[in-house]
Amino acid sequence: MAGLKADTELRLRTLSSIGIVIAIIGGINYGGLLWTAIGGIIMLSSLSEYYRLITKLKGMRISPGIGYIFSLAFLIAAMKDNPQPIMLAMILALCVCTVFAAEVFRRQMTRGTSYAIMNAGGVVSGVLYIAVPWTCMIVLRDYAFGRQVLITLFVCTWGCDVGAYIGGKMFGTVKLCEHVSPGKTVQGFIAGIIGSLITNAIATYAFSLPAYPLMLIGFICGIFGQLGDLAESLIKREAGEKDSGHLIPGHGGMLDRFDSILFNGLLTYLVLRVIL
Repeated sequence: MAGLKADTELRLRTLSSIGIVIAIIGGINYGGLLWTAIGGIIMLSSLSEYYRLITKLKGMRISPGIGYIFSLAFLIAAMKDNPQPIMLAMILALCVCTVFAAEVFRRQMTRGTSYAIMNAGGVVSGVLYIAVPWTCMIVLRDYAFGRQVLITLFVCTWGCDVGAYIGGKMFGTVKLCEHVSPGKTVQGFIAGIIGSLITNAIATYAFSLPAYPLMLIGFICGIFGQLGDLAESLIKREAGEKDSGHLIPGHGGMLDRFDSILFNGLLTYLVLRVIL
């Protein structure tokens, strides 16, 4: 029975992975509203799972609806031609102000109960951790070579995941971060970097683009993608949950499947659009 269950789990993971790859690559290739819709759905689903996790923390009370509204507002504002940084900063500031206003109302209506600091911290951390990186990846598609950069970003992230899994299974002996994710090993971490660099080289060759600065994506995904995975493991550990959700068969939640891409997408946008 255990073997049958494992085979079923593997089939579910494989089919889900194929579906995810088709949706992501197809969305990036087509661009426009399709990519915006796919990215927006993943963003809001991941945000919902994040808010569910942090409400497991003792005494935590948040207003997730405010987070959803301002995440969409941030995305819409960022999609405008040459959005002003002050506008994006104001949206985040207004998010905090809205939470505080809601807590003023809560304390008045309940005669002394409010969660202003926790609510603001929880709601805004979700916007910053999930909505901002996905917004960066959605708007990156419209820049020069945005399609190639995004495909490289995702395949490097997947290459890192595969490399880390295989390397950890075959050679893993030294624990990397056992108090956060007991299954992670130093050997798997190194193999993940190698896997990311190999897929980066393949993508660079396939797109006939200069190795630099595209090669930076390989290093970003190999190192920071795994840190992103550990960060999500940390959140789940503090919340006492195994998975962020059950939306994707064989993988858990949307946040479980797209945890690494959050750090990768944010840093890729930072390097390619801000620093270089």
